[in-house]
Amino acid sequence: MKVLMLNGSWNANGSSKSGLEIMAKTFADEGVETEIFDLGAKPVRDCIACGQCAVKKACVFTDDAVNEFVQKAYQSAGFVFASPVYYAHPSGRIMSFLDRVFFSAMCADRYAAFRHKPGASIVVARRAGTSAAFDCLNKYFGIAKMLVVGSTYWNEFHALTKDDVPQDPEGIQTLENLARHMAWLIKCLKAGRDAGIPLPDIKEETITNFVR
Repeated sequence: MKVLMLNGSWNANGSSKSGLEIMAKTFADEGVETEIFDLGAKPVRDCIACGQCAVKKACVFTDDAVNEFVQKAYQSAGFVFASPVYYAHPSGRIMSFLDRVFFSAMCADRYAAFRHKPGASIVVARRAGTSAAFDCLNKYFGIAKMLVVGSTYWNEFHALTKDDVPQDPEGIQTLENLARHMAWLIKCLKAGRDAGIPLPDIKEETITNFVR
């Protein structure tokens, strides 16, 4: 059982990474393995909706880590997406990255890498904008047939730099409880599979367009 954790900041050692590391420690205490996947500072292309992922079964752009992340997702039991808050929204790079991750995953095999798996987002800000950024990231889970995990507060914490993170004890508590909730859900899902409980019968035949 492994949780794939995405650091959506250009800074591989900033406050977003600190939040993921807090969760990783709690996951380890719960017997769940983690991998932190850093986006890094290289440019990330936006999705252009070219549709080639339906043919190639992968994103057509191969000069960044989108396809690598999707391949890791197949082997992962859960996901945490972390982002700093810029102007009350997540970082532009994590949005471009996840747009392509989920669009290509949808075109390839209807979100098989993600569906029926738990996901959670965490956001960090100096002061405000966290709720809007948090809502934005959660949209990916809802469309991909995923299970959204919550905590004892919205999944946010506050810091300007990583050195500030220990000064937000409620934020740390929220992250730790979030990891405990996800670890519990992953174990419950495994127990259900082991007991032979089938996945829900999903219907996807009906597709409508607002203009016809």
